[in-house]
Amino acid sequence: MAMTAKQILQDGEGILRLAPTWVPRTFCIPGKRLKLHPSDLYAYGAHRGGIDERWFASCTAADNGPLTLPDEGLSYVVYGDPARPEKRLLKELVGELGADLLGAELQERYGEWPVYSKFFDNQGPLPHHLHHRQEHASLVGRRAKPEAYYFPPQVNNHRGDFGYTFFGLEPGTTPEEVRGCLERWDQGDNGILELSKAYRLQPGTGWDVPAGILHAPGSLCTFEPQWSSDVFAMFQSLVSDVPLDWYMLTKDVPEDKKHDLDYIVSLVDWEANVDPYFKANHFLLPKPVRPLDEMEANGYRDLWVVYGGALFSAKELTVLPGRTVTIQDPGPYGLIVVQGAGQIGRWAVESPAMIRFGQLTNDEFYISAAVAQEGVRIHNPSSTDPMVMLKYFGPGAWK
Repeated sequence: MAMTAKQILQDGEGILRLAPTWVPRTFCIPGKRLKLHPSDLYAYGAHRGGIDERWFASCTAADNGPLTLPDEGLSYVVYGDPARPEKRLLKELVGELGADLLGAELQERYGEWPVYSKFFDNQGPLPHHLHHRQEHASLVGRRAKPEAYYFPPQVNNHRGDFGYTFFGLEPGTTPEEVRGCLERWDQGDNGILELSKAYRLQPGTGWDVPAGILHAPGSLCTFEPQWSSDVFAMFQSLVSDVPLDWYMLTKDVPEDKKHDLDYIVSLVDWEANVDPYFKANHFLLPKPVRPLDEMEANGYRDLWVVYGGALFSAKELTVLPGRTVTIQDPGPYGLIVVQGAGQIGRWAVESPAMIRFGQLTNDEFYISAAVAQEGVRIHNPSSTDPMVMLKYFGPGAWK
């Protein structure tokens, strides 16, 4: 007899093991830092593009055009006999378990897991683009997509081709200048980056990127918590000498607005983009949860790496060699282990060196609200290697 959702949660003692979720992008070249076997980078077929993203604890479907698979971007829970494991969509379990998994507050307000996170891993820069604010996303039946970045040192053994990100627009830029770039879409490079500024990316730091802000992510491998949406509008017509189709600008624009340049320019949050203090208002340095010396004396370091917003946040937790700790958190979260091996609750965990497409791993989990609040016991048996994990949270975790 198949296990029920409650039995799966009870069997994991409130912690769900997840299978890797791989997502390809036709407009990206993989940076080869996701630990995916080199032979599997085009496992979906070359026509789908290279796999340059791994999504974590995702109940959000990817939007990759007409060839997108029905479960693309969705996470699967792994359960049952280790010799013959079974899988079910995390989204299904969230729907069945409700408050038992999310907690009463998230269940009452959202009735779903409304966030997700990913690694995106590109050899080169992405196009200068934005994610729609709610007023524009709602016109096409979608959600806004605020997001944030953190650059984990463990997955950045190289910087790729362009370790800088363009953010926003230079103060003084006018809507007419941006409109002019759109008018030059089919003339090669439309010059949108000439209106922006690039910042050198630093491993161990991050950025907050609200919806409506133009950004051209650089080539560091990035941990990216975000709201549950895959809307975007690419404002750059040529990237690394590869032209982008007009569809990449207008896929989330109403049919009657797909050639309305004034409407498309209105997607830009103007005040936020031309902010002369952009870095001061969006750059994120890690914030210790408690004084560092106090935490290290107790065997761990717990740092907020994404914070300040009401919708999502993220931490980097390090358990020092040979230590066992119990860590409490305010709500449920997705977790990926990026260094070391040990025990989380009843689960043996490890950060693999190499993953084949379709292979299961022991590095990704979803922690239920009750267990997170009671405290998760984590043991690092190594005498030398720290155990490092990234955790992302939904609404209300950051106070």
